[in-house]
Amino acid sequence: MSVDRIEEVESGTEEAVTTAAAAAVRYYPVAPGVQLNVRSGPGTSYGIVRTLPVGAQVPIYCQTPGTTVTGPYGTSNIWDNISNGQYVSDAYVKTGSDGYVASRCA
Repeated sequence: MSVDRIEEVESGTEEAVTTAAAAAVRYYPVAPGVQLNVRSGPGTSYGIVRTLPVGAQVPIYCQTPGTTVTGPYGTSNIWDNISNGQYVSDAYVKTGSDGYVASRCA
């Protein structure tokens, strides 16, 4: 469902919009065997807010440039926003691309 379509939804919109937005988000696997640190911003200087367990999959809501990191999937300065105020380095997430796979964070 496109953003235009979401805006057209009428009564009961909040639940319908939330459901439609969640359906549009893709989940991507974290590199095998990795417990990945989730940071409060797009870089290694930001604090760790939690650690994802081995085998985790993450949603990518948007992506933004930040600290350059080398990981299992190459070297990248792209950081994936996986929740409000939570970022992981794209170098540890198997997106199938060396570039952006989601819109840039505002």
